[in-house]
Amino acid sequence: MTTVTAADESTWGQARWPLGAHPDPAGTTFAVYAPAATRLQLEIYPESLGASATATFLPARGEDGVWRARIAGATAGTLFGYRAWGPNWPYEEGWTPGSAVGFHADLDEQGNRFNPNKVLFDPYGREVTHNVYTDALAGLGVNDGVLGTGGDLVDGVPRRQIDTAPYAPKSVVIDDHTPVSPKPALPAERAVIYEASVKQLTGHPSAARLADLLSGQSGFEDLVNIPAEYQGTYKGAALLAPYLKAIGVTTVELLPVHETNSSESCQPGKTNSWGYMTLSFFAPNRQYSSDKSWGGPTREFKEMVSTFHEAGLEVYLDVVYNHTAEGGNWGGDVNTTGFTSLGGFATAEYYQMTASKIMVDGATGTSNQLSYSSPVARQLVLDSLTYWCRDMGVDGFRFDLATVLGRQPAEAHPEDWNAQRRFFSDHPLLTDIAALAEAEDIEVVAEAWDLWGYEVGNFPRGWGEWNGRYRDAVRRFTKGDGNTIDFLDMLNGDYHHFADNGGPQKSVNFVDAHDGFNLADLVSYQHKHNDQPHPFGPSDGGSDNNLSWDSGGDQSLRRTRLRNLWTILMFSRGVPMVVAGDELGRTQNGNNNPWALDTVAMRNNYDMAATNAPQRVAVAPGLEASYHDNLGEFPSPDPQVNPLLRFASFLMHLRNEHQALHQAAWGDMVAANHDVSYLFHTPGRDGFPTEGDRALAAHIDAPGESFWMMVNMTGQQIGFQVPEPHAGRQWRRLVDTSAQAEAAGSFWPVGQGEVVGGGATVEPWSITVWHEHPTGA
Repeated sequence: MTTVTAADESTWGQARWPLGAHPDPAGTTFAVYAPAATRLQLEIYPESLGASATATFLPARGEDGVWRARIAGATAGTLFGYRAWGPNWPYEEGWTPGSAVGFHADLDEQGNRFNPNKVLFDPYGREVTHNVYTDALAGLGVNDGVLGTGGDLVDGVPRRQIDTAPYAPKSVVIDDHTPVSPKPALPAERAVIYEASVKQLTGHPSAARLADLLSGQSGFEDLVNIPAEYQGTYKGAALLAPYLKAIGVTTVELLPVHETNSSESCQPGKTNSWGYMTLSFFAPNRQYSSDKSWGGPTREFKEMVSTFHEAGLEVYLDVVYNHTAEGGNWGGDVNTTGFTSLGGFATAEYYQMTASKIMVDGATGTSNQLSYSSPVARQLVLDSLTYWCRDMGVDGFRFDLATVLGRQPAEAHPEDWNAQRRFFSDHPLLTDIAALAEAEDIEVVAEAWDLWGYEVGNFPRGWGEWNGRYRDAVRRFTKGDGNTIDFLDMLNGDYHHFADNGGPQKSVNFVDAHDGFNLADLVSYQHKHNDQPHPFGPSDGGSDNNLSWDSGGDQSLRRTRLRNLWTILMFSRGVPMVVAGDELGRTQNGNNNPWALDTVAMRNNYDMAATNAPQRVAVAPGLEASYHDNLGEFPSPDPQVNPLLRFASFLMHLRNEHQALHQAAWGDMVAANHDVSYLFHTPGRDGFPTEGDRALAAHIDAPGESFWMMVNMTGQQIGFQVPEPHAGRQWRRLVDTSAQAEAAGSFWPVGQGEVVGGGATVEPWSITVWHEHPTGA
């Protein structure tokens, strides 16, 4: 083992030596921020697990609190980690890994937790060797408990003294120059977002027959069968691009792809299928890569993005910057934490703590909460975003619990938790992210709520937002609640909350998302069913307020209501978001929170795409479990066609192809809008809808064409009056969601529906849409 002191810090500058590990022909530069540390040791490892360091180096500390070193020979693929000493554990001669030499306390006065026995990976590391829940720890005779601090005895040894060199995740030096194809540069208002996890997209064995299943169906000619070795990976997701393009989505929003804590074998309590426990803000999740070599996940991710871009598809990432997988205080003990990166270098800079230095677990409910009163924490987020959009080619981001990024602790009164809960819409991190988005021409979308509050519509200009008000208003109205005014506001893009934020495209409209009921289950269950056996459960949590309705157990009505939701979503102002599998009729058997279920039952089953009874297919070969048949059989002339898939695809393409349905402004507020107005009427056109009305008409009036959408959320037939078409135009039938139109597919391509006029009788619980366009077109 070699110890080398790094060169004179005065020759280095922060701008020249950014944080992280950066290889060049002369060697690799290493830089990590630890302002309160008194000594830092950089270690090189031959293996990720089961080995001690083969070389150590002592970086030099700069006045900016950054420790830097240049190491010749540390080429791409080098594995490294750090050890840190500080005021609570100063370095003393005689210390060796696993000893207590120099120990004073588990934390210092500021709450930093320095412990040189705990190897740390680089917070800016481009890849991480493994996560702390890896199954490989069991092969070494330990579990993740060895990573903790504090005085609890483990096999007779205080936990703080356990040397984690054989167990801790290591950083990987990455030198990747894989090019990424140019971005589609799609205007925000053109997006149709498809939310999915990487595994959900192609992790089901049916993906191996995707092209065969849809062979002969128009629009799906370019599909390929996805080999087993690529299923559930970035490579597999790339191979799905022709399918996504064919159904009409423009933007794939991936659930978190940052390295997370999750067991490879999906051990109970050690699995996070959705990935909302970020371990590293720069490293792609190694489990999602078919290429597990050092550098493989980075390369494969970029190749996936290129494939999507070449197909004209965007890639958004769901990112989690509100908390980390490092967790909080174990058992409520202030001395015991399991830090493997950020918290081991600078707890006081990165995390919110109480006056007694307990980790704050308030707005996130996940054991810790990052502190964005700290400039270095803010810079970490901005650097991570910049890396993913510039180097990795990403087109946009959705921020989990984004309000945490705008909550600044009350420095003068840290014990005042009411002050800590205040949301600052002009918080420097939020405005800096908006500025970055404008400079890089990317989209940033907030989940604008957390456990401390709901801030939809309150983010700075430039941010888009998941519109939870839209979700709730549409769910309520389509089950007959008569919340008419809220429903119309949402159909019109939530003008009151987004008029000052750039336009209706800043409202991301959704009826379902990864958490909560998916679309088919929303119309099929009164209550969540999360206590099922594997593979549909069990799971904890999940909202009890789903605003769902089981449609009285009527399978035909459930199918109608699914078409209603698709129709409303695609005809609303704003940007629609759907969840993977909604187009197929995918069901989770009523589980509304399967975050820890990394099972085949939660992935897209493409056998559903080739049948008119999608919920009657087998869950997977050899599996005894079955889907609940909530939808029954769609009447169809071809039993090998999924009518819901056809209907959803038609609507998504319709929205893409008609400018009236993807506008960036309201009415005639700007000339480029071409004066597209949403006008609302009673069925008889004798007034305007009022609260409690469950039947109404929406006229989407645009130059050259218009749409008349007749919505009947009552149990009776309702007659609607429609005005005469403009000169030189005619009304044609476009959509009918009712059971009576199922055999015809429930839609008619533009210009092919029968010419209609005067009025229509709309069946109970259904929607009819007419399209006005030039005669003969």
